[in-house]
Amino acid sequence: MEPQRERAGRHLKGRKRRRGPNMLVGAAEAMRARWELEESQPEAKKAHLSTILFAENCEVTHEQLCELLKYAVLGNSNVSKPSSWCQLFHQNQLNNVVVFVLQGMSQLHFYRFYMEFGFLRKAFTHKFRLPPPSSNFLADIIGLQKKQTTGDLSKMVEGSLPSSSSKVSISLQNDPIIQKYGSKKVGLTRCLLTKEEMKTFHFPLQGFPDCENFVPTKCHGSITDNSPLFGLNCEMCLTSKGRELTRISLVAEGGCCVMDELVKPDNKVLDYLTSFSGITKKILNPVTTKLKDVQRQLKALLPPDAVLVGHSLGLDLRALKMIHPYVIDTSLLYVREQGRRFKLKFLAKAILGKDIQCPDRLGHDATEDARTTLELARYFLKYGPRKIAELNLEALASHQELLAAGQGPRNTAEVVQQSNTSVLECLDLMGQKLLFLTREAETSELSSSRNCQTIKCLTNKEMRSKWTEMSTVYAGPFSKNCNLRAVKRLFKSFGPVRSMSLVLETHQPHLCIQYEVLEAAQLAIESLDGILVESTCIKVQRPVTELTLDSSTLVKELEQDSENRGTIYLSGVNQTFKEHLLQQSNIFLGLEAVILPKDLKSGKQKKYCFLKFKTFGSAQRALNILKGKDWKLKGRHALTPRHLHAWLRGIPPESRRTPGVRVIPPPSEQQALQVLKVDHPKIAAWRWGRKIGKLYHSLSPGTLCLILLPGTRSTHGSFSGLGLMGIKDEEESTTPKICS
Repeated sequence: MEPQRERAGRHLKGRKRRRGPNMLVGAAEAMRARWELEESQPEAKKAHLSTILFAENCEVTHEQLCELLKYAVLGNSNVSKPSSWCQLFHQNQLNNVVVFVLQGMSQLHFYRFYMEFGFLRKAFTHKFRLPPPSSNFLADIIGLQKKQTTGDLSKMVEGSLPSSSSKVSISLQNDPIIQKYGSKKVGLTRCLLTKEEMKTFHFPLQGFPDCENFVPTKCHGSITDNSPLFGLNCEMCLTSKGRELTRISLVAEGGCCVMDELVKPDNKVLDYLTSFSGITKKILNPVTTKLKDVQRQLKALLPPDAVLVGHSLGLDLRALKMIHPYVIDTSLLYVREQGRRFKLKFLAKAILGKDIQCPDRLGHDATEDARTTLELARYFLKYGPRKIAELNLEALASHQELLAAGQGPRNTAEVVQQSNTSVLECLDLMGQKLLFLTREAETSELSSSRNCQTIKCLTNKEMRSKWTEMSTVYAGPFSKNCNLRAVKRLFKSFGPVRSMSLVLETHQPHLCIQYEVLEAAQLAIESLDGILVESTCIKVQRPVTELTLDSSTLVKELEQDSENRGTIYLSGVNQTFKEHLLQQSNIFLGLEAVILPKDLKSGKQKKYCFLKFKTFGSAQRALNILKGKDWKLKGRHALTPRHLHAWLRGIPPESRRTPGVRVIPPPSEQQALQVLKVDHPKIAAWRWGRKIGKLYHSLSPGTLCLILLPGTRSTHGSFSGLGLMGIKDEEESTTPKICS
């Protein structure tokens, strides 16, 4: 639940600065071999979620959601796994946990404005239904005691979506970064160390007795906020005269390394400090470059207004025996309490989401470290002190220090065992935060309170009507002497039929077929529209109503839904299909789950199913095989996410609305258009989808992300919520699962 992170290597936008110098096998067999190789590659351990959520009718309670959040934050050693409905593998590989709450939104809003939520439906594979919100929705999902007041809650909720209508309701005035720089963004010149600060932190300065033989860089140009930045990092060894330079790396803005030199020390080496520098005697033996050579190169490379950026930069300049007046030291830029300093490795992970100085490598990479300091300086300039303060670096660093001292798990367990422990307390222990999206400044309860803006939407009945009409097809004309029994049998082969009736009001008879699932209706349209039936060309189409006018577009978008992309629908399966499928599972590469719906009353298996595959390609190959002569099944790519299919099946059937198009009366046309322009829920859905998309792209890989639409409750009824969940760049399990 940390705010967004700037990914490593991303360039600053807006502010422009000057840059520094700069055997033959058959085609079918070959294709199959490539598929097998692709599917059988060993996967590195990454955090991932189970393909299927094992919730009853796909509904997850607020308590179950809270259980998952605690486990995601603290891990298996302190919290039991949420095995009742979800499996989270390799929790220790999670980098962050982020939760977005969309106030006043429900499952109905998501599917009413499905196309406006473009990013959400494509990015998040796992969807589940939430019960209608209680009066304390936010408190429920984060495990807060109901006795806590709204004020207490707002203080614990740290962070907000950056928008003109959102306000952060927390005080950061005591943060050392805010105290030094203020809360507004600052320019480059404000980040430079003053001469007094350089003196305090023992930087080499002109005229000081211990700097008599130091060489100035001759950089005395006028510094502006557009002056070029250079990242500098040095590695040293221990000689008979103290520490001496063994390597220097200089990186210009944009990440280009303009100087990377090994340096031969002038005196006898006592310790190469290999564990830190990576330098060995063997590496330095052939080197002829001396300190005076790199001093000369550095003076030639740096422009008059160059700003050097480094971490504990004073030590690097002393190793170089050089004096430079314009410096940014990231160990001082990211101010810490009581004069302490954050390590570069910690800042790289916490701010940039990147791992440096990895233990499996011999020593540090000087170029990588120099580039990292440059990126940290750019991040500070781009996002400003307030954003850094909101990251709560001190809490995160303190927790890591406890872990290093062997005290972390014990303290964590103590916190979790307390009866009133909340997710927020767990997050605070881990140095993480909750990102709370709201359209009201002081709103903390996401329900029907007067402070909560609720957006009007379709009712359950209207939502069911839309799906019913989209799952209904009209077919005809048929000749009066045609074999209707054979025609009905043909339409039933595409999937379960809820009702089938003969339409006699037309000149020639037509059939009205209402399918139970949208996929069956779409498959019938795609397969039968325009075919000849007893010498008569029939048309198969949906009824034209205000609810189906955009059905073609909606179907295309549903096919691109992340939950549907690797899933196929099959009709014509029998009781032995599951056994037959598993016996030949070797030909269905990437099969992850078999979903076999049952009749709600009899409990018998229905004659259709869904198969979920790891990739779209695996699903397409399986579909081609299953539609072949050996299986004789009908199928297509899925259109209905599982949670929605379960929900629609659970709603009592309603009589279908009379087909026809409603026309807005002329006096209301202008008013309707004006509402759409100003504050229509369609616009709100589009805006929220875009904002979350931008934030999501800035998150580091391995981040567990949940989008919660809490649902709504009013005098007109209660509407279920919706949860979307995924791990950025997750690798999913390939073990098939059977679900009814």
